[in-house]
Amino acid sequence: MEVVDWGLARTTGRRFAPGGPGTTPEEARAAVAELRALARYAVGPVRERTGLDAGDAPDAVIVDRGAWVDSNVDGFRIVLAPLLEKMATEQASVVTAFGSRITALQMGGVLAYLSGKVLGQFEAFTTTREGRLLLVAPNIVTAERHLDVEPRDFRLWVCLHEETHRAQFGGVPWLGGHLIAEIHDYLALADSSAGEVLRRFRHGLGAIGAAVRGDPDASLVDAVQSPEQREVFDRITALMSLLEGHADHVMDEVGPDIVPTVAIIRERFDQRRNEPGAVDGLARRLLGLDAKMRQYSDGRAFVTHVVDQVGLEGFNRVWTSPATLPSRDEILDAEAWCRRVAPDLLPA
Repeated sequence: MEVVDWGLARTTGRRFAPGGPGTTPEEARAAVAELRALARYAVGPVRERTGLDAGDAPDAVIVDRGAWVDSNVDGFRIVLAPLLEKMATEQASVVTAFGSRITALQMGGVLAYLSGKVLGQFEAFTTTREGRLLLVAPNIVTAERHLDVEPRDFRLWVCLHEETHRAQFGGVPWLGGHLIAEIHDYLALADSSAGEVLRRFRHGLGAIGAAVRGDPDASLVDAVQSPEQREVFDRITALMSLLEGHADHVMDEVGPDIVPTVAIIRERFDQRRNEPGAVDGLARRLLGLDAKMRQYSDGRAFVTHVVDQVGLEGFNRVWTSPATLPSRDEILDAEAWCRRVAPDLLPA
């Protein structure tokens, strides 16, 4: 019996995903067509600005929230496979239909929440096809209305960010495999014994209580990690900060040339990131999403500093091998990374 009821996870995520914005069928079709065209247009500027060539881009896949849930259930199934196989072997006697449904409901609930937040993503974890660029049309339309920005400019701005992720994974052949290996290392360190599960459960309850009381540093993700896992998690966090910060840097660098209102969009978008409602803020802290928000700003500052100091040629040494990736400390101290990886390009 599988540890997760994948069908139930999919159904739960779809059932509780928030409804889309009020649009007419004509408005919806126009948004989909424009997003697909803008995603194609973004390929050239991103390739020119990053120096990364991911080859010809297949058309972006424009999805609703339910289809985004489906994609991420499939992704979880791939990424979590080693841990779930281990748990199924070690705890075969306690893996029950009830337990697999509880796990599925938890996963589906998280995906339902996130399905209303994500604007797009590059689908890197797949075994049946090449990675796809997904754009979540209802979330993009909702965000552009909430921010009161020019729709075409905002849609192109989002496409620049997501196309940068495609360039990263398509233009750096080892990157996807390295990220999956890091995640699998993290999962392999999980202690699934009954005593350790109980300990993590108690720590998790403590984190929930702290988050409810308003502790900005309370995180359910941090609470249930072992010290060994935290070391791997720090490497994954540094890599995600690099990827997200690089995409943010590119969208803002390219933006002034082809997105006339980019300054307004950035100002309002950052304000939206930093001002969630009370309930939304609680959920973000518990899921570790506040840390993800910091990945964008920390990563963007890192990339901007490195490019300013050693140019695009020096920055692109980051893609040479896993050894040239920044550590979590270097994300916050870009000069240290420059001295380690590109000292010959530093100004005298």
